[in-house]
Amino acid sequence: MMTCDPVTGACLLPEPESAQSVAQSGVHAAPTVHYIGDPMCSWCWGIEPVVGELAAFCAAEGIGFALTVGGLRAGGGDPWNADFIEFLRAEWRRIGEVTGQPFGFTLLDAPYFDYDTEPACRAVVCAQILGADSADPSARRFFSAVQRRFYVEGRDPKETSFYADLCEEAGLDFGAFRSLFLSAEARQATQAAFLRCRQWGVRAFPTLAVERRGELLLLAAGFTTREQVLSRLRRGLAG
Repeated sequence: MMTCDPVTGACLLPEPESAQSVAQSGVHAAPTVHYIGDPMCSWCWGIEPVVGELAAFCAAEGIGFALTVGGLRAGGGDPWNADFIEFLRAEWRRIGEVTGQPFGFTLLDAPYFDYDTEPACRAVVCAQILGADSADPSARRFFSAVQRRFYVEGRDPKETSFYADLCEEAGLDFGAFRSLFLSAEARQATQAAFLRCRQWGVRAFPTLAVERRGELLLLAAGFTTREQVLSRLRRGLAG
């Protein structure tokens, strides 16, 4: 079953391949903050206001901000039964209490739901390909809009209609988005993002890191506050 840690405020990838470490080679020459998450990771929804404030800080300070989708439960794997539904209900309530983020629970009344996070991640990758690249603030806003539609409205991100008005709000042509979303190109690009996440050693979502001089320094693996992450960021940039 999906594993979430209430102490660290993180959702964990299944079957760890290595310990949490983000001391890997980066991809940007200029200082860049990396946010690695999944639109269907409940703690990523919990930390969304903090991420928004962090992105705004980076924009004001001339620091890069890049988003990478990690694939928390790509392919699903959890049976939609009473145990899993109650796990989600308890987890969402807890995260709502800790973070103040809203959760709707109508999805949990569905007779069946495949908690496959790959399509939601693929949608974000499609938005990046179509103009809102990983360093563009609109990519993060699209990511956030997918989160809200899933967690608050209880809609299914595997359905292409889920994204119609989200594309309109983001200034993306929905026809082009739909074609790309269903393509092998988008699936391959999404898998490449997942692989990059694993190569960085990321094991938990949300993860925040700062890239400086080609190296990645971990800022947070799990829930954090604005004050905590900005303090760590300033130290990382000064080091």
